[in-house]
This record gives sequence, structure tokens and C-alpha cells, in this order.
Amino acid sequence: LWLQADFDTAAARKESQVLGAKLDRLGNVNLDAVTELEEMESSYEFLVQQVKDLNESRQHLMETLRRMETESRALFEETFVAARENFAVIFRKLFQGGRADMFLAEGEDSLESGIEIVARPPGKELQSINLLSGGERSLTALAILFAVFKVKPSPFCILDEVDAALDDANVQRFLAMLDTFRGGTQFVVVTHNKGTMAHAQRLYGVTMQTK
Repeated sequence: LWLQADFDTAAARKESQVLGAKLDRLGNVNLDAVTELEEMESSYEFLVQQVKDLNESRQHLMETLRRMETESRALFEETFVAARENFAVIFRKLFQGGRADMFLAEGEDSLESGIEIVARPPGKELQSINLLSGGERSLTALAILFAVFKVKPSPFCILDEVDAALDDANVQRFLAMLDTFRGGTQFVVVTHNKGTMAHAQRLYGVTMQTK
């Protein structure tokens, strides 16, 4: 090119300086660039696979949660129906008559909804459990407890002061109901009631040190 008549030495020198400056800014040649590229590609492929695995795991987890929720709802509703039937029968036995029922709150998910309980002891109107006397509420709560327990009984059960608000007649009804479950369950009853203590097969006294 420099042999040509129109060759511009000054322009060539300027261009040479510009290219030299660019080369200087590039720095030394990285002889490990190919190796580094392979490592980066390998790392990228690994991360892509990790993201894929996480997305698949998330999808599997969501499907599992949906299946568990469906199964839990079905199991809860089945258990609730059985407990509701038991509650009506046991309530009549404990109160020597009357009527009681419990419902799931309408318009809500059965796994999150509240439970409404209504009871009518003999000689009274059907009303919310909150309007019953202390003894009636305790006996109704025991009816619910035994109703649920009857659905899936346990070999061992601890009852703590469940008879505290009961009068003597209701204590005897509670003990009679307890006897119907004693065939497959061992009960430990924490109590101060003389009637309950007299009915026990084994009696263990617990005392506290005087301050």
C-alpha cells in the first residue's frame, strides 16, 4: 500500500497509533480463554439443569400438596360425619335424653371452617353451647370428646379435671360412659372428685410441698 501514489503516510501513522492504543487496552492475550470458556459453559449447563430440577421439584411438591389437601378434606369430612352421629347418641346417654348436633360453618373450606354446636338438654330449648350452664357445657364437651374418641380410639388416654364442673349425678353418668370404653383403652383421670376416685381401679395420690 505504501508504494501506491495516493498513500497517505500521516493518516496511516494516525491509524496505526489508534490501533496500537486499542491493542494496549485489550491487554495481554489470555491463553486460558478457551479453558475458561469451557468451564463457564459447563457451569452454565449445570445451573440450567439445577433450575430445571427445581422447577420439576416445585411442580411435584405442588401436586403432592393438592393431593394431600384433597385426601385430608375427604378424611376430615368422613371423620366429622361419624363423630357427629356419635355425638348425638352419646349426648342423649349422658343427659338421659335431649338432643344435640354440630355443624361445619357454611360457605367455608371444611379444613378451615369453624364448628357450630347446638344442644338441648331435657326440658330446655335447643340453643348454642355457650348458653348452657357450666356443668352442661362440661358434659356436652365430654360427649364431643367421646364421640371423636369413638371414631378412632387410642390404647391410652389422659383426662385432666374433666369432671370438675359436674355434680354427683353427672359424675356417675360420665363414669358409666367411661366404662364403655375401658375394654380397649387405659384411662388415667386426674381428679379431685370423690366419686371418680372411688370408681378408679388404681388410685395414686399426688401431694405438693407446702411453701
